[in-house]
Amino acid sequence: MKKEAIILCGFIILKFVLQFILLNPEYELHRDEYLHIDIGQHLAWGYQSVPPLTAWISKIIFLLGNSVFWVKFFPALFGALTILMVWKTIKELNGNLFALILGALCVLLSALLRLNTLYQPNSFDILAWTTLYYVIIKYFNTENTKWLFVAALVVAIGFLNKYNIGFAVIGILPAIILTRQRKIFAEKKLYIALLLGLVIIMPNLLWQYNNDFPVVRHLNELAETQLVNVNRLDFLKSQLLFFAGSLFVIFAGLYALLFYKPFEKFKTFFWAFFFTLIIFLLLRAKDYYAIGLYPVYIAFGSVFLSRVLDKGWKVYLKAILLVFPLLFFISSYNVAYPNKNPAYIIEHSERYKELGMLRWEDGIDREIPQDYADMLGWKELAKKVDDAYSNMPNPKQTLVLCDNYGQAGAINYYSKKGVRAVSFNADYINWFDLGQPYIHLLRVINANEKEGEVAETGRYFEKTIVVDSITNQYARERGAAITTFINAQFNINDIIREEIQELQR
Repeated sequence: MKKEAIILCGFIILKFVLQFILLNPEYELHRDEYLHIDIGQHLAWGYQSVPPLTAWISKIIFLLGNSVFWVKFFPALFGALTILMVWKTIKELNGNLFALILGALCVLLSALLRLNTLYQPNSFDILAWTTLYYVIIKYFNTENTKWLFVAALVVAIGFLNKYNIGFAVIGILPAIILTRQRKIFAEKKLYIALLLGLVIIMPNLLWQYNNDFPVVRHLNELAETQLVNVNRLDFLKSQLLFFAGSLFVIFAGLYALLFYKPFEKFKTFFWAFFFTLIIFLLLRAKDYYAIGLYPVYIAFGSVFLSRVLDKGWKVYLKAILLVFPLLFFISSYNVAYPNKNPAYIIEHSERYKELGMLRWEDGIDREIPQDYADMLGWKELAKKVDDAYSNMPNPKQTLVLCDNYGQAGAINYYSKKGVRAVSFNADYINWFDLGQPYIHLLRVINANEKEGEVAETGRYFEKTIVVDSITNQYARERGAAITTFINAQFNINDIIREEIQELQR
């Protein structure tokens, strides 16, 4: 086996090892992961929360045993493939072994280590961005029109994973117009490729149309509840942190795209960088939406630096470049990853606060990062729901209804009693089984709504019992009440149908 192949395999193995050791066992799956796992049991061409690719992957996870290992394996895999695509990009740019090692190290020891711990569409999204840029470079190098079709395929698959890849396309199109690569628009096969891509994504677009475009409702809700709290300056600060140990390499790549003669044909990427960031800034996008932008610039920077530092005393600077990512990883090891339990985080809260990690999506700082709070209390919830469900007069005629998708998904994942919980939240609204009449109700009620909801719902049942609640002091779901309502005085199924129809209007 060639030396390059051995080194690449070493990076891939190290990537998987790091992904599994950077997660403290005290944390469970994230609330989003439970939803993403559950959609694998309801295959469709679209969902309110995500496009369909996640469901297909979740189906594979289910067939493999549905264990936590496999849930965590796939984001780690997509992170490893991102390293591979950066490696291939550097090879395409005629980078030497040093450039390959530098590029792989910069991508390995970056924000991807944290992002790849969660089973969300984001990991594949970054892989799709990186692959798209690689394919565009291949086309600029060869002008072989087959790469136009490959690019269309990559965009289509990326679109079926997360609509965010559309920003990569929007960012690079005006950049192409500004450079000599604009001649691509005269290539007839470009439009055939675009048509091919449209055919691939058409089932999802039709699903969106038939369901009144839930993605638009989701984006509007996101803009009103979360993006409104996004500070543009904080967005830019975060961009510097994602690849903190690689900033010099990224800036070198941008410089080379503008001034380095061998990269003349790739100047499109210089303008694409700024167009894409401006779009995100204008839309007040979440900071991590832009992570997929950077790996290709690490590739450009690695190749450029490997060439300009190959003579005289400058050779010694190469060692420094390799040490930078490692030093930043070591310095951030105790704060940037979910490898410390909540007690440690609270004890060292000042450093977490300085990095903005304690700020939740509502703009308020709390004890631990939101993502971490979203990974606690779920097993406790499922166990207590199982116990309450077993004690119902007739469990088979009991509807388990939750206030949010995290609660429903966690119960469905951890339940030992075969409980199938639903919710009026997210995609669960489409998964109610109303083929049998329900007499009793078991509700999981959010802590801030507990008092009013228990009283309001209890009016329509013979008996109400607040059975238990989530007690994990660090869980975002702390205080959520597990409540049973016995013998309904109305037809539960009819009320459910009416509620679903109202929400779908």
